[in-house]
Amino acid sequence: MPRELKKLAYRVYESRLRKQLNTDALPQHVAVLADGNRRWARANAPDLPLAAGYQAGASKLKQFVAWCDEVGIQVVTLWVLSTENLNRDQDDELMPLLDVIVQLVSDLAAVGDYRIMVVGDLRLLPDEIADALRKTVAATRSRRGMHVNVAVSYGGRHELADAVRSLLAEEAAKGTTLSELAEGLEIDQISEHLYTRGQPDPDLIIRTSGEQRLSGFLMWQSAHSEFYFCEALWPDFRKVDFYRALRDYEQRERRYGV
Repeated sequence: MPRELKKLAYRVYESRLRKQLNTDALPQHVAVLADGNRRWARANAPDLPLAAGYQAGASKLKQFVAWCDEVGIQVVTLWVLSTENLNRDQDDELMPLLDVIVQLVSDLAAVGDYRIMVVGDLRLLPDEIADALRKTVAATRSRRGMHVNVAVSYGGRHELADAVRSLLAEEAAKGTTLSELAEGLEIDQISEHLYTRGQPDPDLIIRTSGEQRLSGFLMWQSAHSEFYFCEALWPDFRKVDFYRALRDYEQRERRYGV
């Protein structure tokens, strides 16, 4: 099939998928594990540094956020750096990736009316990186558009440990004893100390590159989430893949553990 005809067929199919979506049944919060950037770089740009894959992935993340905004999704969470990723080679991988993340957050803040929030432990990052992220986030705090979480230096177990520490410190300041806390502890008390406190839990979690695991992503928040796994490497993730994920979500009957 000639290239132009193929592109036309793709646009027609994309438009048809979009029209099939029920806007009243869309997820309120979509989270994504944007996996496969390094594999994409090795396959598509073997002569370039791995940063080429990170940059391609960041470009796709910006498109993804725009797609979510177009269909009216209220909260998006992007996992871009795990606590385990911090063990990567500093010069060849970690610092180039951090530079791409800082630019990504800056670019998202410069578009539309997005409210940007970094979720993760910024204490684990170099000071100049953490400061740059905090500064960009602060500039979007008063906005009322779509809420975009960027999970940087994030790990599910790390988040839960931080939440418990925060909860214990808060209760100790009130004079609550450990036995009193243990006796009366409620689930919502832990939720109120998560990085995403005050936000709805993700309805739909998407992971690319064929991996079918969460790797600790939003461990607490994903208890009743729906999952969609896609074979495409993240930079190759298309709008039709996004629409398919939404269509698949709409066709499921959510039971919330019942």
